[in-house]
Amino acid sequence: MIKKQIIDNIKINSKEILSKFPKIELHRHLEGTMPIETLFYLSQKNKLNYPDNIEDFSRQIQFPKDEKPDFLLFLSKFKNNWYKSYEDIEKVCIDSIKSLEKESIFYIELRFSPEHYCLENNFDRIEVTKLIINSCNKAAKEIGLNIKYLITFNRGKQNQKEMIELYNKIIKSNIPDIVGIDLAGDEINFPPKDFSLFFNNVYNDGIYKATIHAGEVTPPSSIWEAIMLCYASRIGHGVAAIHDINLQKFLKEKQIGLEQCITSNRQTGSWPDEKTHPCAKLIENGVPVTINTDDPVIQNSDLTDDYLKLINYFSFDFTKLVEINKIAINCSFLSENEKIELLKRYQKKVAEFEKKYLQS
Repeated sequence: MIKKQIIDNIKINSKEILSKFPKIELHRHLEGTMPIETLFYLSQKNKLNYPDNIEDFSRQIQFPKDEKPDFLLFLSKFKNNWYKSYEDIEKVCIDSIKSLEKESIFYIELRFSPEHYCLENNFDRIEVTKLIINSCNKAAKEIGLNIKYLITFNRGKQNQKEMIELYNKIIKSNIPDIVGIDLAGDEINFPPKDFSLFFNNVYNDGIYKATIHAGEVTPPSSIWEAIMLCYASRIGHGVAAIHDINLQKFLKEKQIGLEQCITSNRQTGSWPDEKTHPCAKLIENGVPVTINTDDPVIQNSDLTDDYLKLINYFSFDFTKLVEINKIAINCSFLSENEKIELLKRYQKKVAEFEKKYLQS
């Protein structure tokens, strides 16, 4: 048995094989998933001011792999001037979802900001929201991907009044594939408490659950605020939880998941040393931790790369990888019955993977 585990671990350490391992992802922005080739096509089509060869274009769009952590440089890579028509938005959605096939993502809660796609041309926010979901669903069906959506509100670009107005329109639209609300953006200058009224509305309506970016570049107090004042059911990043043992106990007790992103956290400087990332210690302490990409195209990486880091830096084996995906299912914003059904199908997919790639 021990010999078989050693062989399995050697095999799964291969990126080629690990890319086939079925994965659950809860923290990925559509805006950071759009393939370079698609963005280059839109740049040429819409005559945007970017380099006219894809190599220079890629260097301008992506965070350099060996660059020192730099939060402002990371943020500077996000642009919202790609879209001149609804057809442009539809294309980036379809291409983005199809690109997930190579990572073998089994279920994803993909988040996007309607404002991002509408700001440049003042497109209708609800029409664009429906277009994004319909386009992504179409592509997801083609590749056999299970998908739900989170609507992102940017704390540096929208005030509470604007958030509530858009949120109410989304509710009236009755789009069943939306399962949650996300608060992203500058957490230093716009702490969770500034949006408590908005999230009180979300909580009292009881339609969507909330995930809030907190404790990425702020202290544990930001995570406490997100939970106590904004009713967060999950925390985006939350690396600062490692500094507060009482917070860890609370997260464990209430099963509030941390959406952690090893590669992203290094590039932004929220945890600059990947080899000491707190995810493994938090998992060891019983905190529900999920592993995600955040913005893979901007980062010039994918979810398989983050899984390889779990293996190489923290000695994760096949069993531990399966376990963190089960935790992700439990932390998802699906109903309890949907979680049970998804877990059954996920376990079947894992068994198929093990039989095909690990058994000799």
